Amino acid sequence: MNRGPAFALALAALLAVALAGPAPDDKYTDKWDNIDLDEILANDRLRNKYVECLLADNDSHCTPDGKELRKNIPDALTNECGKCTDKQKSGVEKVLKFLKEEKKDDFEKLLAKWDPEGVYRKKYEAKYSS
Repeated sequence: MNRGPAFALALAALLAVALAGPAPDDKYTDKWDNIDLDEILANDRLRNKYVECLLADNDSHCTPDGKELRKNIPDALTNECGKCTDKQKSGVEKVLKFLKEEKKDDFEKLLAKWDPEGVYRKKYEAKYSS
């Protein structure tokens, strides 16, 4: 069973965009759209800091962009990343593929944290199954 769909939105920007709230055109800010995702995904220290932030019970373990990401995850989950830019959506797919294939333990922990009932997992399964 593909369990990644909910995570796609839970990480609507994990490493990919670090959402910072809606911009005037009702999209999340594109402030971090040009970060090098490959560099972050390949760097254990950087990637693990984002994962630690998202798994924590509060944002005390987070950088400022991580705090904004945590704040926006519920909205991104419920609106199917409707406020994400195209580049953010593409980044989400890249991050998900990497985590599913390379960091399965982190992937499963994040699913358990952000979708404990499996509601979003089921909702987005068809959309993100490959």
